[in-house]
Amino acid sequence: MVAFKLPNLFRRIFAEGAFVQAFMPSFVASKNKGVFAIATFRRFLLFIVASSMIVSFFPEFFTTLIASGLSDETIAATAPLTAITFWYLSLIFIVTFLGTLLQYKEHFATTAFATVFLNLAMIAALLYYRDDTPQTVVYALSISVIVGGILQVIVHLFAIKRYKIHKLLFGGWKYRKDKDIVAEEKKFNTLFIPAVWGSSTPQINAFLDTFLASFLIAGSISALTYANLIFTLPLALIAISASTALFPSISKAFANGREAEAYENLGKAFWLLLSALSLAMVGGMMFAEPIVWLLFESGRFTEQNTLVTSKVLIMYMVGLVPFGLAKLFSLYLYASHRQGKAAKIATISLVVNIIASLSLMSSMGAAGLALAGSLGGWVLFILTVREVGMGHFMQIIKSMRTIYLIIGLILFAISFYYLNEWLVELIRH
Repeated sequence: MVAFKLPNLFRRIFAEGAFVQAFMPSFVASKNKGVFAIATFRRFLLFIVASSMIVSFFPEFFTTLIASGLSDETIAATAPLTAITFWYLSLIFIVTFLGTLLQYKEHFATTAFATVFLNLAMIAALLYYRDDTPQTVVYALSISVIVGGILQVIVHLFAIKRYKIHKLLFGGWKYRKDKDIVAEEKKFNTLFIPAVWGSSTPQINAFLDTFLASFLIAGSISALTYANLIFTLPLALIAISASTALFPSISKAFANGREAEAYENLGKAFWLLLSALSLAMVGGMMFAEPIVWLLFESGRFTEQNTLVTSKVLIMYMVGLVPFGLAKLFSLYLYASHRQGKAAKIATISLVVNIIASLSLMSSMGAAGLALAGSLGGWVLFILTVREVGMGHFMQIIKSMRTIYLIIGLILFAISFYYLNEWLVELIRH
């Protein structure tokens, strides 16, 4: 879990988060799309490969940065795995770059489906080496991450050819007169750094949780990881998928001066996300223990582990709605080239999270770290809405839908409460 934390952090920050949010608006506005795309691809890939080589040469140093509270023996055992898994970042950048071009064509299925290959590669490694030593299993699992990344790249190459985007890329590679896109590259560079910071708050929070949890009792990192897996499921299915599908059309609308159309889409997406995320939040908090029991409790994952993880999950769920809606509203900042504003908001949110983490971890343990992240999420949401425009937000919520949603959630909460009581009783007996 620790070895995969570093490539996952940079994957979410650079590959899936900041890169898409800075590249898409610039690509839409570019007059030399092929040249701009290839020039950006070359520079980023070179930087990521160089970073992977540095991590490969000094794996123990970077492993210590992730979880310095672990013993020297554990860090020494984890370091080689960190060196292997970090190369996944280069592959996932290629996937993200190609996936962003497919998003421009409003094709999302390939990128969404490609993750299956990573999971299949990891599952296959676990099944094949299940009877070997733990050391062999973790090395096989680390290598399977690289295999999964290669399969993801191959699938995207087929899709690129199908949608004839390869002609655009070949043309940009052949032409390669970067002087024609100097102004566009400069604008992209000024957007990228703020976009990195602005889109990375949840990932930095997760990284911070791992670092601080390494100083808590044994099992705290695992409890946070298991609970976060459940938390990110509705976040990805509902908020991230909707935002991914909406971002290209918003960028095109802003680029062509159709702001009214962009904000109209905001209203439609808002109610869809709010309803689904609210229901998931209430259900996740009410059914935390049965969910963790059903998914994880077996073998060495004991009843006590379930109780600890379910408490962490409840604290994570407090932040599900704000994180999801902040993701939606932040699209309008990125599409309108306000990455700097998003970065300032993210900084304030991160500071709140750090202060809350240090304040709550001693009394609440891992659950306190999860709650601190949720509090940071609420700050992120409120400040993002304020920057997008309170007028737009108030216009959206001035609707009978708000009353219907509140009544519905109260009824669901009551029903979930009694159902949860019955389920917990059934589980324990």
